[in-house]
Amino acid sequence: MHKKGITCLAGRMVSDTIAIFASTSSDGIVVIWEMVIEPTPGGSCKVSCLHTLSVGSKPMVSLSLAVLPEQRSHLILAMGGLDHKIHIYCGDKSGKFIKACELKGHSDWIRSLDFSLPVAISSEKHNLFLVSSSQDRTIRIWKMDSEAISSGSTAQLRKANIEMTSYIEGPLFVAGSTSYQVSLESLLVGHEDWVYSVEWQPPTVLPGNEAHQAMSILSASMDKMMMIWRPEKNTGLWINSVTVGELSHSALGFYGGHWQPDGKSILAHDYGGSFHMWRDVGLDSENWQPQIVPSGHFAPVSDLTWARSGQYLLSVSHDQTTRIFAPWRNQVNPGDMIYWREIARPQIHGHDINCVAFIQGSGNHRFVSGADEKVSRVFEAPLSFLKTLQQATLLKPDISDDFDNVQVLGANMSALGLSQKPIYTHGVKESPSSNSSDGPDSMETIPDAVPTVFTEPPVEDQLAWNTLWPESHKLYGHGNELFSICCDYEGKLVASSCKAQSAPVAEICLWEVGTWKAVGHLQSHNLTVTQMEFSRDNAFLLSVSRDRHLSIFSVRKTKEGVEHHLVAKHEAHKRIIWSCSWNPFGYQFATGSRDKTVKIWCVQDASSVKLLATLPQFRDSVTALAWMGHDRASNAGILAVGMDNGLIELWSVSGGRASAGSTTDSSPLIAASMLQFDPLLCHVSTVHRLRWRQQDSSDEKSTLELASCGADHCVRVFDVHCRT
Repeated sequence: MHKKGITCLAGRMVSDTIAIFASTSSDGIVVIWEMVIEPTPGGSCKVSCLHTLSVGSKPMVSLSLAVLPEQRSHLILAMGGLDHKIHIYCGDKSGKFIKACELKGHSDWIRSLDFSLPVAISSEKHNLFLVSSSQDRTIRIWKMDSEAISSGSTAQLRKANIEMTSYIEGPLFVAGSTSYQVSLESLLVGHEDWVYSVEWQPPTVLPGNEAHQAMSILSASMDKMMMIWRPEKNTGLWINSVTVGELSHSALGFYGGHWQPDGKSILAHDYGGSFHMWRDVGLDSENWQPQIVPSGHFAPVSDLTWARSGQYLLSVSHDQTTRIFAPWRNQVNPGDMIYWREIARPQIHGHDINCVAFIQGSGNHRFVSGADEKVSRVFEAPLSFLKTLQQATLLKPDISDDFDNVQVLGANMSALGLSQKPIYTHGVKESPSSNSSDGPDSMETIPDAVPTVFTEPPVEDQLAWNTLWPESHKLYGHGNELFSICCDYEGKLVASSCKAQSAPVAEICLWEVGTWKAVGHLQSHNLTVTQMEFSRDNAFLLSVSRDRHLSIFSVRKTKEGVEHHLVAKHEAHKRIIWSCSWNPFGYQFATGSRDKTVKIWCVQDASSVKLLATLPQFRDSVTALAWMGHDRASNAGILAVGMDNGLIELWSVSGGRASAGSTTDSSPLIAASMLQFDPLLCHVSTVHRLRWRQQDSSDEKSTLELASCGADHCVRVFDVHCRT
C-alpha cells in the first residue's frame, strides 16, 4: 500500500484472534490493517487493509493505538509528525477512523507516542494517558478523562462550549456514548537533545487476569541518556527518578529505548547499531547497572584475520572500527555453551578501514591496518589486553612467561580521532586531566581512557573507551587510499597496495617489520591490486588486480635488504580478479573473479605459471577464496569459495603437486564440490573475506574453523567437521 519507506507501526489485539494495527510512511499515508490469526497451532495469518487516511504533505512519523476506556468497542489512534501537532482519530473495529481533535504544544517534530492502559484514578473512573516526545527536547503527558453523556442535550451543550474548554483545559471529543476531555498532565524537561523515544512501562498481570499499568515512563534521547520518569508519591509531580547513559566517540546518541516486559531491564540502541542494556540489581533500593549484550559492526566488514595463535579474530569495517572477537571461556553457560564476545576495540578511526594484516612471528601481538587514507598504521597490544585475553581464553599467553617487556597499559583517543596515544604503566597513578566524570563528554573535553583487565566480557561503554591499542608506527608511501595488505609467515615483511588507475600508483610497497622502512616497490599492475598473499615458505608473493592479471614476485630477505623480481604476469580472467589463495603445501594457487570462475594454477621452473584446472562456473561473482591444507601426503586441501550473493561453498582439491624446479606433476589435479552452505547460515550480501584458522600440531584435524565477513555487516565463524 505504501510507496515510500515505513516510519512507524502500532497495533493492539482487540480479541484473542484479531489485531488492528496502523502503519505510516513518508508518502503521507496512514493505513489501518486487520490481522486475523487462526488459533490452531501452525494456523495461517490473514492480513487485510481496512482503511486509508491521507495526512497531506507533512507525513506522520509516530503512531500509537489503544482501546478507549468505557467504550471497549472503540479505538483511539494518535499520530504525530512534521507539523508539530498530535492528531487524535477515533474509530471502531471495522477500521473506519474519523479525526477527533488536535493536541498542540510541541514546537518541533513529534518523534514518539505511546498510550498507557486505562488507569483507575478513583474506584469507578478510568483515565487514558498519552505520552509524547519531540525534537524540542521535551516530553508531554496528556490525560484523557472520560465522562458518560446522559442525553443529547448535554452533548449539544458540550459541543457549544468546546472553544472555551479547549483554551482552558484542552480539546473535547466524543466516541460512542462517552465524551473525553483532554488535558496536559505534565511537561517533562530534562534531556539536552532530541527525545527520540518514550514508552510506558509494560503492565503487570494481577490475579484474575487483570492488567495493572505502572505509572513509569522510559525516555531515550540524542544526548546519550535514558531516563525513567515517575510521579512523586506525596505531590504527584512527575520527576526523573533514574538516569543512565553512555560515553561514545559518536556525536549521536540513542535512537530508541525499550522496557523488558517485567520492567527490571531497559535497552537502548544508538547510531552505531549497538545495544546498551541496564538492569536493576538493587535489593532495597534501585541500582541500575550496565549488562553484557551482543555486539558487532554496523557497516560492511571489509577484512578479517586470525591472530597468529588462533585465539581470537580481528575484523575491520567501514564503520571505522577494528574489533576483536574471541570465545569467552571464563564463564559458565547453560549446556556448557561457549559464547563469542567482543573483547576489545583496538582502533576507532576517522576513516573507513579497508584491510588488515596480523604480524606473524614472535614478539608482542601486532597488526597493520589500512583505511581510506594514504597511511598504514601499526598497532601493538597493550598489557591490559594481554591479561584480558588470558582471562577470556584461560590459555597461557604466547609471547612470554611474563609481561615485563610490555610497558604500555592502554591508549587514549586523540581529539581528531586518528592517532591513538599510549598510556604507560608507570604513569597510571597520575590524576586524569578530565575533571567532569558525571556526564557524557562535551565537544571541548575527551575523557581519559582507563585501561582495565576484564574478568567478564566488557560492555559497550568500556569497549569504546578503555580497550584501544596504541599506535606505534605510520607507514607513508602510497598515493591513494589503502586497499589491500598482507604479511609473510615469518613476520619480517608486510606488503601493501592502494586504489589505483595507473601503473605507477598501482605499485606494491614492501615494508620491513621492526624498522618499518620501505624496502621494495613492486611494479606490474595497471589498476588497483585487490588482494595479495605470500606463499607458505615466503618465496613468492601473489597479487591479483582489477586489470584482470595475476602477478608472481620472487621475494627474498637478505642481510642487505630485500631482493625481488617479477617471475610471471598473466591475464588470468575476463573480468576483475577479486581474490587469490595459495595451497599451504606447495606452489599451487587459486584465483577468483567477477567472471564467476575459479582457476587453479601452479608456478613452474620458478619462471612461469601454468593453468591446472578451471572449476565449473559459479552462480555469481567469486569475491573470496581461502585454501586450507588437509593432508600433505596426497596434497589434499579444502578450498572455500565466497560469492557476491553471500553464499559459501567448499571444494576438495587434491593431487597435481608441483614445486618450483620440477617440470612434471606427480598426479592429475582433482577438484570436487564438497559442500554448499545452507543459505540461512550464509551472508545476504557480498562475502569480502574468508580465513581458515591455522591448526596447531596438537589440534585434531577433524574439526576446522572458517571465518567470513561480508557487506551485510556480519562476521561469521563456522565449525567444519571433516569426515574421512
